[in-house]
Amino acid sequence: MTVISVALLAVVTVVSAMLLTSRPASDAQARPAPTFTLTDTDGQVVSLEQFRGSNVLLYFNEGAGCQSCLVQMAEIEKDEDLFADLDLTVLPIVMNTRDQITRDMQLNGVRTPFLLDDGTVSDAYNTLGKGMHAGLPGHSFVLIDRNGQQRWYGEYPSMWLSPTDLLIQVQEHLPA
Repeated sequence: MTVISVALLAVVTVVSAMLLTSRPASDAQARPAPTFTLTDTDGQVVSLEQFRGSNVLLYFNEGAGCQSCLVQMAEIEKDEDLFADLDLTVLPIVMNTRDQITRDMQLNGVRTPFLLDDGTVSDAYNTLGKGMHAGLPGHSFVLIDRNGQQRWYGEYPSMWLSPTDLLIQVQEHLPA
C-alpha cells in the first residue's frame, strides 16, 4: 500500500467512526425530573420548582467555545413564540463561568440567560460526556412537563437539531 492509500484509509476510518458515534439517542420513559437550583448569567437564582405548572425544556450544551451550541440557542430564540404557544420555557445549562458564556452569548446575539452548573445538574440528568468532551454535557434536551415529570431526553452529538424538529419532539412527548 502506498502512503496515500494508508492515509485515505485512515481518514475513511475516522469519518466512519465519527458518523457511527454521532447518532442521536432518545428516551421517552416518564420519570420524576431531578430538582435543582442554579444561578443564571443575569445573577438570578433559578429553581426547577418555580416552573411547576409550566412545561420546561432543559438544553444542556458545551457552552463557551461551542459555536453550534450558541447558534442552536439563537435559532430557538427566533422561534420563541412557537415555544411559548406550548407553554414551554427553554432553560440552557452550561458548565462555564458567567464571563466565559456571556462573551459568546453577546457575539451570537443570544438573550436567554444561561444557567451555570458545576456539573451536579448535568450529572443528575446523565448528560456528561455525551458530546465531544468527557467532562462536559453534550448537546442534549430534556423535556419536563407541568407536573415535574421528565417526558423526553434527546441527545444530538451532531451538535444540531432544527427548532422545527425540536418542536415536533416536544409536541410528540407532552401529555395531551
